[in-house]
Formats: sequence, structure tokens, C-alpha cells
Amino acid sequence: MAVFTPSERDQLLTSLIDRARGDARITGAAVTGSGALDHTDRWSDIDFALGIAGARDEVMADWTAYLYAEHGAVHHLDVPFRSAIYRVFLLPHTLQVDIAFVPAAEFGATAPTFRLLFGTAVDQPSTSPLDPRAEIDMAWLYALHVRSSIERHRFWQAEHMLGGLRNAVLSLMCLRHGVPAGQGRGLHLLPPSATNPALATLVGALDETNLRRAFRAAVELLLAETAHVDVKLAKVLSTPLLAMLG
Repeated sequence: MAVFTPSERDQLLTSLIDRARGDARITGAAVTGSGALDHTDRWSDIDFALGIAGARDEVMADWTAYLYAEHGAVHHLDVPFRSAIYRVFLLPHTLQVDIAFVPAAEFGATAPTFRLLFGTAVDQPSTSPLDPRAEIDMAWLYALHVRSSIERHRFWQAEHMLGGLRNAVLSLMCLRHGVPAGQGRGLHLLPPSATNPALATLVGALDETNLRRAFRAAVELLLAETAHVDVKLAKVLSTPLLAMLG
């Protein structure tokens, strides 16, 4: 299987930086993500941000054509964030290249993972951290749907909803331990004392017995994590949530 090497990744990043320096429409460029902190490893992708003056769609189209023609991109998708558009490219050797196209007036750090390479950056409000109350609310909502899916014998849907419940609980664990909570980035930093009980929330086999077992474990963990955030709320939620377990 053809997989990119760190050397190929670094060479591509250098070519992107050189191209940005020669593009008069670009007011600044930055390395973002793990590369901004020199924390890249064998599997890290490229995270790159550009400040754009003028017609952003035109710049995006030009850079997209360049990635396809010169670096063999096979597909891309767009992820909007605030005023930026993150265009995420997939290359044949599995390298992911994320380029943020940001209006010049809003080009700047929203997190510590931003290293300006050249040009001008402006102060930006930081990205809001996950809200533990919002995670709790999504978790109990998922729990309702786990219960109804099991009762309807819709076991694949039950497993899907259980995954949402589990992920919300794991995010609460990350917030409590002060590690990155978004997209599971800090899960490997949690102590085994936190993650070992979560193993019981894994279904294993897709049948009613295993789903009910994993559901019980997930609900119990949710109530325990909720108590770390708000003891009163944990008590309020315990009655309906435990009633669903039978």
C-alpha cells in the first residue's frame, strides 16, 4: 500500500508555503494543528491557513486546481468555521491536506495551534471549549433513543445511539481531567481509572442482552460524570435514566 512519508509531507508543505509567498492575494500564511507546536508524527496531516484579500472563491478555485494538477489530489470537501472555509484534500498516498481560506480581516489564531509564517495576523476570539452541560444534555437525549431503539428491536440504531451517548460521556471525562475533549483528541491521555469502566459500554455482539448491558454501563457512567459537574442535576436525571434500565 502506498502511504506518504514524512519527507513527502514536508516537501509538499514547503511547496505550499512557497506558492503562498508568491500569491499577491494572500496577506499571511500559518501552520496550524500539531505542526504549529512541532508535535507532528508519522501519521500527521498538513494543516495550513491563508489570509485572503479580495475574492476568496477565486483564490480557492486556483489553489484547488493546483492541488489537483500538481499534487494529484483525488477528492476534497469543505468544512466551514466562522468566516473561514477549510478545504480538505485527499491525496493518492493518503495524505490529508487541510487549507483554511480566511478573509484577511479575520486571519489570526483562534487556538494555540497557530504559527504565523509570514504576513499579518489579527487578534481573534478563542474557540469556545466544549460545554459540559451541553454534553450532558446530548447524552441523556441519546439515552432516550437507545432505550426506544432496543425496545423496537432496531439494534443497529440502538448501537448508533449508544455510540453518541458513550462519546458524550468520554468528552465529559476529558473535560474533567483537563485534556483535549474535541474529536477524541485527549482520550489517550486519560488515566486507566477513567477509561477502564468505559470498556463495559462497548457492545461486542449486536443482540439485546449485550445492548442492555452496555446501555446500563453507559447510563451509570453518565450519572457519575454528571455528578462531577452538578450534583443536583445528577440527582434530577437519575430517576428517569435509571428507570429506563428496568
